[in-house]
Amino acid sequence: MAVPNSSFLPLLALPLLYWAFNLPKRQPKETKLVFYVHDYLSGHDTSAITVAGKDWPQASVLHFGTMVAVDDPVTESPDPKSKEIGRAQGMYINSQLDGKGLHLMFSVIFTHGEFKGSTLEIQGADLFAMKEREFSIVSGTGFFRFVKGYGIMTTHFIDIPNLKAILKLHVTVKHY
Repeated sequence: MAVPNSSFLPLLALPLLYWAFNLPKRQPKETKLVFYVHDYLSGHDTSAITVAGKDWPQASVLHFGTMVAVDDPVTESPDPKSKEIGRAQGMYINSQLDGKGLHLMFSVIFTHGEFKGSTLEIQGADLFAMKEREFSIVSGTGFFRFVKGYGIMTTHFIDIPNLKAILKLHVTVKHY
């Protein structure tokens, strides 16, 4: 087998380099969403449950080391009777020694609407005493393949004695 002349390789490389640098680059789309997560650890509409903690089974989400599994409704508005567009499924753990911070790991699974069948994967800190908390969008599926982004979470409603909260999530993602 003959080896090609080495002077031929630069001639082949030049058109390939020109093509690679001058083709139009695919720009990511930006999508902004606002939705509400209803997180209830008590009552007839319980959607979260403590699964581990120091004083198990009476562990409180307000204590360091407590882990909670969630399957929370995601709605278009803060009204619990508003249209459900998905579920927030996953877990969070109280990961701050003084009990004032959670680490979130959950999927927003869209079950209705424009993004039905798609998911957003959320991970990050929730220092719930703060008015606004920022979190990461680390992945997604369907409409949100190759997503990256962030979100701002605020507490729309909280009932600490009954461990019920409605969280407002403003999400900004870039995807193809």
